[in-house]
Amino acid sequence: MNFRIVATITAFFSFYGALAAYIGWNGWLFLSELTGMKQSIPYTAIVIILALAYLLGRMGQSTRLRPIAEPLKLLGSYWFAILQYGVLLLPIANIVALLLKSSGASKEMYIIGVGIAVIAILLVLLSIGSRNAWSPVIRHYEVNVSKQAGNRKTLRIAMASDLHLGTVIGNNHLERLISKVNEINPDIILLPGDILDDDLTPFLQKGMSATLSKLKAPLGVFAVTGNHEYIGKKVPEFVKTLEAIGIRVLMDETAVIDNSFIVIGRKDKVAASLGPNGRKSIADLIAPLDPSLPLIMLDHQPTDLIAAADNGIDLSLSGHTHRGQMMPNHLITKRMFELDWGYKRIKELNAVVSSGFGFWGPPIRIGSRSEVVHIEVNFL
Repeated sequence: MNFRIVATITAFFSFYGALAAYIGWNGWLFLSELTGMKQSIPYTAIVIILALAYLLGRMGQSTRLRPIAEPLKLLGSYWFAILQYGVLLLPIANIVALLLKSSGASKEMYIIGVGIAVIAILLVLLSIGSRNAWSPVIRHYEVNVSKQAGNRKTLRIAMASDLHLGTVIGNNHLERLISKVNEINPDIILLPGDILDDDLTPFLQKGMSATLSKLKAPLGVFAVTGNHEYIGKKVPEFVKTLEAIGIRVLMDETAVIDNSFIVIGRKDKVAASLGPNGRKSIADLIAPLDPSLPLIMLDHQPTDLIAAADNGIDLSLSGHTHRGQMMPNHLITKRMFELDWGYKRIKELNAVVSSGFGFWGPPIRIGSRSEVVHIEVNFL
């Protein structure tokens, strides 16, 4: 491990530790004043466990420690939400507390009163965020493609990105996906990446293949890899697992569907760093194709929308962004991507980016919803 990597890791954990300590310190001020507790060691130990819970859970989820690791990972997931909103709320709360103190207010007002207000806001945010995460909606788009598609005049697509199946999201939420897709009654189902949360093992241990195999459509089910499939480093096993249940994973591959249109599946952008042949360009992928047919491309990260438009792609489907998942993170994703959520027309390209069906980290969505996308495509 070189010096730069060590320095980066050290800087990250120092910064993260400082944020956790800040939240922990505020919590101790409130708790000690409320209860009269004097011994801080047990409390400090709890804060440290919370701060490290996700990492410890992630490390142990595929080992014999799984019964302990999975609850730890879930606990750590919620901690991330508390961390983010704590960092946003507590500086304001501290300023309010100082103003109240300087005005002669009692400790019951400027510590306990302000603390209760912060906790109440956090509980409201967590409640709303949990509902938004676990109660998916169907998002509708209608697009026009100026090409003939054999005898087809329309195509109904059900799209679901970022399922993040693993230790936190399991069969219960997956059944919600099946239900929403069945409501759409699609001609074809497209899954643009991050089907796994990171590791294939929890997916297999919980028998999620059987549930996912319920996804059915007349023209088939197609998927591509996302960045999280590469985190677990079991992409070949992942591809075999999905293809065994009838889901075709397109790894820089194309499929002509019903002699009417073509589905193009790109490997995730991460694959480009794995070697010179890690990922093909859009130009290379479409070179052997019949450009008179409608071209529908699955590309997990919406980073190549301009290139897609320049190369004649008619419809591109992506996810990855989660629309920031918890506001105000959407302000960051809006600056990072040409389109971080929703629909945009770029030349002849119809681009759709989903906020995702699942989530990463906390099962919380603020300013976004878990969604399944219903796209009605009209051809000439």
